[in-house]
Amino acid sequence: MRQLLAAAAGLVVLAASACSAPTPPRSAANPSATPTGPATLPTPTGAHSVGTTVLYLKDASRPDPWNLDVEARELKVTLWYPTKQRDGQRAPYMTPKESELTLKGSRITGVPYDTLSKTRTNAIKDAEPAGRKLPLVVLSPGFTKPMSTLTSLAEELASRGYVVAGIDHTYESYATTFPDGRIAECLACDSDTDPGFGSGLVQGRAADVSFVLDQLPSKWDGSDLIDRSRIAMAGQSIGGASAMAAMLKDPRVRAGIDMDGTTYARIPQSGFSRPFMFIGSPQHVPGGRDNSWDRDWKLLTGWKRWLVLSGAEHQSFTDGPLLASAFGIKPPSGVLPAARSAELTRTYVAAFLDQHVMSQRQPLLDKPSSRYPEVKFCPATCGQS
Repeated sequence: MRQLLAAAAGLVVLAASACSAPTPPRSAANPSATPTGPATLPTPTGAHSVGTTVLYLKDASRPDPWNLDVEARELKVTLWYPTKQRDGQRAPYMTPKESELTLKGSRITGVPYDTLSKTRTNAIKDAEPAGRKLPLVVLSPGFTKPMSTLTSLAEELASRGYVVAGIDHTYESYATTFPDGRIAECLACDSDTDPGFGSGLVQGRAADVSFVLDQLPSKWDGSDLIDRSRIAMAGQSIGGASAMAAMLKDPRVRAGIDMDGTTYARIPQSGFSRPFMFIGSPQHVPGGRDNSWDRDWKLLTGWKRWLVLSGAEHQSFTDGPLLASAFGIKPPSGVLPAARSAELTRTYVAAFLDQHVMSQRQPLLDKPSSRYPEVKFCPATCGQS
C-alpha cells in the first residue's frame, strides 16, 4: 500500500507499493518541530574509506518502457567502492532541483525545497578506487524514490569491501538528472494503478540490472576491482521485489535481499535454490497484510531467512528516518529511532552478504540475538503485531 514516510509523523517520502491506492497526504510542517540543520548520514563502520562516482548508460536494444518518445533506455548508475583516499569533496546527496521535485512529489510542505540536497554524505566524489576482486552488490530503490535514498546502506557496504552499483530506474522516481541537464520525472506514476503494473515494473528493472552487469566491465575504469563471480542484489519495496525478479532472470546474481517489498515475480513450482533473505516491517509477518512472502517462502529451497523488525515501518530500511532530522521531526512512540533502524538494516544486510558472497559464516543469521532483540526470525519466532 502506498504509504507515508515511516520515519516520522508528517514526513512523506515515497510509495510503499506500486499498485494500490495512495494514503491521503499530510503536510511535513510540524509546528512543534525544531529543525536541526542538514541531515548527516551515519559514518560507515568498515575498514575502508568510501569513494563514489556516477555512470550514465544507454541501452539501444530496447525502448524506454515509460517514455514512448525515447528509443533507448537511459540509466544513471551510482557506484560506491573502497578507496585509499581519505580527504576530498564529499559527494552531493542530490541536486537542489532533485530535492525540490522529490519534496513536491512527496507532498512535503513547510520546508525549503533544497533541504534534501544539503544532506551530508561520507563518500568522496570521484576518488580513486582501491582493492582487487571485490564482490559487487546491486541496489534498487523503492518506487518514486531516487537511488540516493539508499546511500547510507551503500556507503556502509563499500566501507566493508564491496563495490555497490545503485540504479536510478528512469521515469520511476520523482527526479533523475542526466549530464545534459535533462531531468526525467516520474512518468510511471501515471500508470501505477494499472492491472499488472507491479509485475511489469519488476521485469523492467530486472532488464535494467542485466544491462548494467553487461556494461560495467567496459564503462567503468575501476571495473577490474569487481569479481564477476560474486554478485548479489538488494532493494527496498519494489526494489526488493526486483531483486527476486533479477535473480530469476539472470544467473549472475548469486544472492538477494528484499527489504519490505511485496513480491511480484513468480517463482517456479520446482523451487528456487539461491540464497535469499526477506527483511521487513511487521506487515510482513506470516499471515499478515502482505501474503506474498508466505507464498514465496514455500518455494525457496536453498538458504533462506525471513526477518521482521519490531517497530519498523516501510521506510525504516532507507535513509528516510535519517532525513527526518532535517525537518526537526522525531518518530512516534514505538517506532524504531532513525539511528537504530539504520544500524539494524546495515548489520543484517552486511551479514547476509558476508556469508553468501564473501563466504564468511555469520552466526548472527542463525538465531535471534540479545543484542538486536527487535529482529524476529520468521516463521518460528514472530507473530502478528
